[in-house]
Amino acid sequence: MFLNQEQFRVILLDSKKRLIRTCIVSIGSLNAATVHPRDVYRPAITYGAASLILVHNHPSGDPTPSDQDILLAQQLYMCGSILDITVSDHAIIGTEGFVCLKEQELI
Repeated sequence: MFLNQEQFRVILLDSKKRLIRTCIVSIGSLNAATVHPRDVYRPAITYGAASLILVHNHPSGDPTPSDQDILLAQQLYMCGSILDITVSDHAIIGTEGFVCLKEQELI
């Protein structure tokens, strides 16, 4: 069953790209989730993550990134640079598949 509300999650990785844990950062509405950099990076700092993967879903089923998705990903990428925590990718998941922003050269 696909989620009917947008969720933003972070996958925390160690320096060898091994999974530390996954965390739900935000649960939103049908078409949006409010995400603050402090909420994304707090668990990364707490658990000593060297890098992370950002993931959120589009309840519409279409994984195409919106302008807001791209802007947020770029802002979080810059925050990670300041904190020395690498954003390895940002994946958007829909019923029609998924899009990786790094692969699309959007971050």
